[in-house]
Amino acid sequence: MTVRPTWAVAGAALLLAAGSAWLLLREAPREPPSPSAREDFVGSGACASCHAEVFERWRGSDHASAMAEATEATVLGDFRDAAFSQDGVESRFFRREGKFLVRTDGPDEAPGEFEVRHTFGVDPLQQYLVGFPDGRVQALGIAWDIRARRWFHLYPDRNPRAGDPMHWTGIDQNWNYQCADCHSTNLRKNYDPRVDRFATTWSEISVGCEACHGPGARHLQWAEEETGGRASAIPGKGLLAPLEGRTSFTFASAVPSGNAVPSGPRASDREIGICARCHARRSQFSGEHVAGEPLHDAFRLSLLEPGLYHPDGQVREEVYEVGSFLQSKMYAQGVACSHCHDPHTGKLQVEGNGACASCHAPATYDAPDHHHHAPGSAGASCAACHMPTATYMVVDPRRDHSMRIPRPDRTVSLGVRNACNDCHADRSAQWAVDAVGRWYPGPKPGFQSFAEAFHAGERGAPGAREALVRVAEDGALPPFVRASAVARLAPFLSPSTLPAIRRSLGDPDSNVRMAGVGALAEADPATRLTLLPPLLVDPSRVVRMDAARALAGEPERSLVGADRDRFSRALEEWEAAQRFNADRPEAHSNLGSLHAARGRLEEAAAEYRKALSIDPTYFPAAVNLADLHRMTGNDAEAERTLRDALARSPDAASLHHSLGLALQRQGRKEEAIVALGEAASRTPEVARFAYVHAVALHDFGEPVAARNVLERALELHPYDRDILLALALYERAAGERSKAVGRARLLRDLDPENREFAALAQELGSGGR
Repeated sequence: MTVRPTWAVAGAALLLAAGSAWLLLREAPREPPSPSAREDFVGSGACASCHAEVFERWRGSDHASAMAEATEATVLGDFRDAAFSQDGVESRFFRREGKFLVRTDGPDEAPGEFEVRHTFGVDPLQQYLVGFPDGRVQALGIAWDIRARRWFHLYPDRNPRAGDPMHWTGIDQNWNYQCADCHSTNLRKNYDPRVDRFATTWSEISVGCEACHGPGARHLQWAEEETGGRASAIPGKGLLAPLEGRTSFTFASAVPSGNAVPSGPRASDREIGICARCHARRSQFSGEHVAGEPLHDAFRLSLLEPGLYHPDGQVREEVYEVGSFLQSKMYAQGVACSHCHDPHTGKLQVEGNGACASCHAPATYDAPDHHHHAPGSAGASCAACHMPTATYMVVDPRRDHSMRIPRPDRTVSLGVRNACNDCHADRSAQWAVDAVGRWYPGPKPGFQSFAEAFHAGERGAPGAREALVRVAEDGALPPFVRASAVARLAPFLSPSTLPAIRRSLGDPDSNVRMAGVGALAEADPATRLTLLPPLLVDPSRVVRMDAARALAGEPERSLVGADRDRFSRALEEWEAAQRFNADRPEAHSNLGSLHAARGRLEEAAAEYRKALSIDPTYFPAAVNLADLHRMTGNDAEAERTLRDALARSPDAASLHHSLGLALQRQGRKEEAIVALGEAASRTPEVARFAYVHAVALHDFGEPVAARNVLERALELHPYDRDILLALALYERAAGERSKAVGRARLLRDLDPENREFAALAQELGSGGR
């Protein structure tokens, strides 16, 4: 039963005739610093003689204490034979012969003694690092609460045991991959997959001057030449990453509205990009990156994705600050990080409401007529209403940097949080709506105008595709928001959304182009072949390599000449990105999927097996490996693979689902229904699992049970096309025509371009069967 018909582009000329200037992109010259420049790190101490004042400010910062050798001065936790117990695991922190030691459960569950070699972080918590003989460094799951002066567990609700990736000896608590790049300067992971060892190095153990300004040797040479009485020929004072932040332009005094206006546009986003390396949710795919180079040559930023952010852009998971800031009106107006934060102390330029007063007149905004709270109270704080906190790592509250107007009405309509009820938790959202309405009778929508479109897109609601297209093409919105809208168009790929996606490929912002490539990754081969080859020479590495990966397989066979050469180079960049993360199962699974797409099944199987050898609980690799066995007609081996994986990850719904399909193909109907039902019950938020379970029930002669499963699933997924279509067809067969007509009409409204839906609605509406 096909719900979404495949479609193809009928003629490149139609698509490329309008707005095709982006096709003129040429292979832009890329001149990264020479290898020697990458090694020319001199340490923060070399900066002190000329920059004594800022050096002293930095020395007292959290950056300067981001990581340190464990000493009397740096260790803040209680190692005086302190005991801590969590879920039956007894841990003890103590000293012996000048060393800091912990006795706790080890990688084999047995208690053992481990030496703490380094501290990690300083406020509001401090973690502790333990080294292993193979070069791995692991972060203990027990940390020290600086303010409450107590030991606590970072994962109190999970109770990770040895073998769990989240256990302190597990792969997801590995410092070399997870943490190191942001806590030291000039970090080189240096993982050797041939021997499965790390030889990680740094030039400075903490976040020093060169982490943000780039290697300093040429700047020192420039200074020596200048102070030696001769003009230096070294350009730009020898700085690889000159930071213009708050000096590139100023904000004029507050105008009658009470808001300052910028003297000109922000010179560049270089400063924000340098901060984003560590203050954004991102993944890393290259170690060859220093401050000042384009961020997308080594990192992929997470967009405003479901699960990470609420539909209105408020933080949900641990996403840090930059993704929020890039959607804000402050960013759109030209504000950079250093307008509010002292980059050397890491603290605010001015504490409290004073941080906002430099641009927003206190007489207008720091006044009861604006905030409607008692002066000096918590509610009168600008940040309390416009930058509410979310707490991570148990004790670390972090402010949402989207700097938004509180919208309790969206709590009512969209189910998102709001700052009012964060404080007034004993009141309802409607109470907050009424209060705001009394204070501000006129509309105060705020800058984040995309919330309703994103919410509709997440639900697949009527009008979602049109709403997302409007956001994607709204030039008044920040590029980060438009990129997020383009990415959310992927499930709605159709002739009506394709023009917006096509135009995104020529956007000046690399996040938007990256999202456009991603939105086309599952398009039919002809569409990919038509639209993506020009992106193989994109100035941004993440765009080039994503375009190559999207073209790999069937489309690449039609590439010729220069396009073929460019594809090969860009795909090599993609493969190199996976090899950089060869210590991770995801990288090997990605390589396996590439090989499978290119028909290299044995190589694909080898990569999936490698992923499982690195982390036996990484069940996506098992699902993919089982699918390879299906492709070769070996369902018995697929079943064995899935059962082995289930023994290690019994809660993984995807494994139950794949097992059910494998059993179904073998004709073992009763077992298949049990496995498919297990998947649907374990993860009801995945509509597909319920749909497949219901189809299996129906095909095995249980139509009433099938409809019951679908109706329950529809309560969670009221606009899921597969569920609605199955119900319409099953209800028609059961003689429940009025119900079937309603489903069919909703399907037609949800997807007017779908001829199957239109035909079904017409057929049922006219009384046909």
